[in-house]
Formats: sequence, structure tokens, C-alpha cells
Amino acid sequence: MKHSPLHQQHVDRGAKMADFGGWLMPIDYPDTGTIVEHTAVRERVGIFDVSHLGKASVKGPGALDFLNAALTNDLNRISDGQAQYTMICNSQGGVIDDLIVYRNSPEDFFLVPNASNTTDVVAALRSHADPTIEIVNLHEDFGVIAVQGPKAAAVLNSLGVNTDLDYMSFSHVAIANVEVILCRTGYTGEAGFEILPSWRGALPVWNAIVEAMKPFDGVVCGLGARDTLRTEMGYPLHGHELSVDISPVEANANWAVGWNKPQFTGSDVLRLQRSEGAPRKLQGLKCVGRGIPRSHMVVKSMDGVAVGEVTSGTFSPTLKNGIALALVDPKYVVGDHLLIDVRGKDCEVEVVKLPFVPSHVR
Repeated sequence: MKHSPLHQQHVDRGAKMADFGGWLMPIDYPDTGTIVEHTAVRERVGIFDVSHLGKASVKGPGALDFLNAALTNDLNRISDGQAQYTMICNSQGGVIDDLIVYRNSPEDFFLVPNASNTTDVVAALRSHADPTIEIVNLHEDFGVIAVQGPKAAAVLNSLGVNTDLDYMSFSHVAIANVEVILCRTGYTGEAGFEILPSWRGALPVWNAIVEAMKPFDGVVCGLGARDTLRTEMGYPLHGHELSVDISPVEANANWAVGWNKPQFTGSDVLRLQRSEGAPRKLQGLKCVGRGIPRSHMVVKSMDGVAVGEVTSGTFSPTLKNGIALALVDPKYVVGDHLLIDVRGKDCEVEVVKLPFVPSHVR
């Protein structure tokens, strides 16, 4: 089990720890808990250690064209200094991973994949790369700290940081005399930033931000709150809404595919699914009555026929209601009612438009 560079900080706070992709990371903290941490991000500001996320670099002549042939989204849509959400698929259209790509130049890219998939992403890219393309796994070279919520910019401004960035763009700044990459990105649906210091520089950056949050009633948050926040937004989590068995088309992620590109890995299968229709589609489900859906629970029609499966389910602290993301028969649309088998008892749900709560990322 690997440890974040901030591991001792979580232990000292008495965090409940769990395995996240082979990394021992905090779920929540005893003096707050997931609901309090979640609410702090929606209403004020919270800080997360997400250093378990992967990091890699792709550099060399032709790096732009190489990555564009490997990833689903179109890197020509962004400029230097901008970031893009994308996926890397296998030849069958299944998702090896979803990731964020940071474009430094047409010959220099920085990738942030998921923790457990970093090795697979690097291996998949290397299998197609020319000798002129250098692909380096930097998983334990950088920490990742997320500062999220409506007061996130004010907290960083109080540290002398210029936060004047468009959504999905980045710059290089100093926090606590540590050079960091400051990214206008996040996984909560709130305005916020992801900060990448060196592995060794993560601790002073973390401590400076935690101290700066105090006047704003900020909260240190675990990954339990990160999961409830992202589920309310309908954001996919690899291994749940995306996997080697779940394509971007099925996951309702067509917006992250560069359909006008001539070719990319898995494109033939994805174009066929798009034209003919995928056998299942990701939908948001909101409980009509009491009940908390969980992953792998069966989704049924109102007359009891199995029509899908829950991929993620939780209690929404914002809505005070059970919510779920589920892969269901595509004939079911917003406004339809279905049932989820919650431990042997049917829970009625309504198909709703995602996100479950308004997005404030911009």
C-alpha cells in the first residue's frame, strides 16, 4: 500500500483510511465527517489530498499528433496553457482510463490519469510511440492538492496567488515558496483549483493552504466527500461509469470524443455505437421515496423487469435524497420512473437530467 506525501497529516488528524487504487488515503475525519466536508465545499471551501492520482509526461517531436491518435478528445481544440478531459480506449472502444491532459506546447504534455490505471496508460501509450516520443511515469514525482468551493480563489488570493485563470487552464505560481502548477480544474462541480507541487514540496503547500482557509471556515476533506460531490454532478469514476467494458458512448460522454478526427484508438467501434445506438446509456436516477442506491444494484422497469444496473449510488447531502448513476436500457428517458432493488426492497426512482445539482465550475 503506497502513501501520499501528506500521509502523516491525515494520520495525525485521525482520518479513517482506506485503499484507493493501491494507495492508503483518507475517507473522512472524525471532527467533521463526509456530510460536513461535502457541505463545506458546496457552501465555502474544502481542501483534498489527491496525490494518489497518476502523473506522466509525453514529450518529443510529433507529441501532439501522437496523443491525438491515442486519446478520444481532440487536442487541437485547446491551446498551450489549457487542459482537456479525455479518455484512452482499447481497440474495442472500452475505456482504459479517463484523464486530464495539460498542454504545455505541441511537443510537451502532462497527463493526470487515475491512480490504479497509471501504469496501464503509460504502457498503452508506449506500445504505439515512435522512439522520438518520450513517455515518463511521474506518479511519485508530484503531489496533487485540490482546493474546491466558492471561496477557493479567495483563499489562494490571501496567499498572494494570482487565480485569474479560465476554466480548464493552468499556470505556474509559487505557494509557500514552492513552485507549483496551478490548474483551474476539479472534480466537485464547484469553482476550484488543483495544485501540483513536487512530492517534497507538498507538505509546506498543504500546511499554508490549511492555515489560509481558517478565516473562510474551510474544512479538510476526505475522499468520501469527493465521491458524493462528483456523484451529484454526474461525473464518471473509472471502474464504475467507465471501464474496459463500458465505452464513452454508453457512458454518455460523446462530448469528450473528437468525432471529426480521422482516426483514434477504438474510433471504428465508437462510431458504430454512435450511429446504431449503444445497448445501454448512463442516466441519473433520483429516489422518489426513502432508499440509498449502491453500485451493482439491479434497476428494473415498473413491472419488475431488469433493465440496467447502478454504477454509483449514494445519499446526496445537498438534496437530502438517495441518488444514483446507472447504465440502463436507452429507451428510458428523463421523466420516466423505474425501480431499484435496494436489498430486496423496491425503491422507486425518477430518471432526471444530470447534474443532480447546478454546476458552478465557471
